Amino acid sequence: MNERLPSLNALRALDAAGRHLSLTRAAVELSVTPAAVSHQIRLLERDLGVVLFEREGRGVRPTPAALAGMAELRRGFDHVAEAVRRMRDTRTEPLLRVTSETTFAGNWLVPRLARFRERCPHLDVLIDASDRLVDFDREDFDIGIRWGGGDYPGLAAEKLFDDEEAFAVCHHSLLQGAHPIAEPRDLAHHTLIHLDWPTGKGYWPTWDEWFDAADIKSVDTTRGLRFTVHSHALQAAVEAQGVVLTTPLLVDADLRSGLLVKPFDLHLPTGTQTYIVNHRERSDETAIQAFREWLLEEARTTLAGIEER
Repeated sequence: MNERLPSLNALRALDAAGRHLSLTRAAVELSVTPAAVSHQIRLLERDLGVVLFEREGRGVRPTPAALAGMAELRRGFDHVAEAVRRMRDTRTEPLLRVTSETTFAGNWLVPRLARFRERCPHLDVLIDASDRLVDFDREDFDIGIRWGGGDYPGLAAEKLFDDEEAFAVCHHSLLQGAHPIAEPRDLAHHTLIHLDWPTGKGYWPTWDEWFDAADIKSVDTTRGLRFTVHSHALQAAVEAQGVVLTTPLLVDADLRSGLLVKPFDLHLPTGTQTYIVNHRERSDETAIQAFREWLLEEARTTLAGIEER
C-alpha cells in the first residue's frame, strides 16, 4: 500500500472545487487562477489513478471517487487549522488577528488603533487589510470587519454601522479657479473619479445614478479616472485630480480638516452596512470581546461627530 501523501495544494484544490462545484469559485477562495486549480486536480487524478470531477454545465460534479474522501479531507483541514491556531496561541504576548477591507482599515480603523492599545496594552494586533473575503474556517483570523447585508453563515455578526450614503467630495482648491464647483453641472469641467469594483464584490452608486438624481443630463459620465480600490480613488481626490463618490466614514478626517469638501448635499444609498464578524463559538473569548466592544464605542463616537456636522 502506497502511504505517500499527494501534494497539499492538490488536495486543497479538490476540497475547494468539491465544495463550490466550480473551478472559478475555488480559484477565488485559493487566490489562484482557475487554470491553476484545474492543473492541481489533474495532477491529483494522475497521482491517485482515478477521475475526480466531471464537467456539468459551467461547473463540475465530484465523481464517486472524489466523494469517498471529501468529507474526511475537510475534517482534516479543519484539524490542521485548529492545530496551527493552538500553536500560535502559545505566544508569550497574545495576538489578535483582524481582517478588514482595505480602505476602511486605512481611513477609519488604523487612525483609531492607538486608543485600543491604551485600553489593552497587553494585546498585540495584526491588521490584514485586503479586499478579499477570508474564510474563517481555513484562515487564522480572530475577528473581521465586512461590508454587506449581515448574512454570514457560521459567523456571529454584529452591525457596526448602518446603511451608508454616498456623496461627492473633492479637494478644497476645486471650489475656486477657472471653473469653480458651485452646482452639479459645473462637474462638466472636472475629472470624474470612478470606482470600478470587480463583478460580484458589491453595489456602489455610479456617476450616472448621481447625475440622474441631480436631474443633470449635460455631463459626460464615460470619461475620467477609474480605480478598482477605493483608497486609490480617494487619494486621487486628495491630490485634487477630480471628484469622487464616497461615504462619511471613509473621509471623516479629511472633511474635518478641510482638505476635502462636500460641495453638494446630494446623497445616494449604498445598500450596504458594516459588520463585525467572528466564529460563533469564539464570541466569548476575552480578546475578541474587548476588540468588539471597543469598535462599537468608536462607532458611536464617530456617528455623534458626523451628526454634529
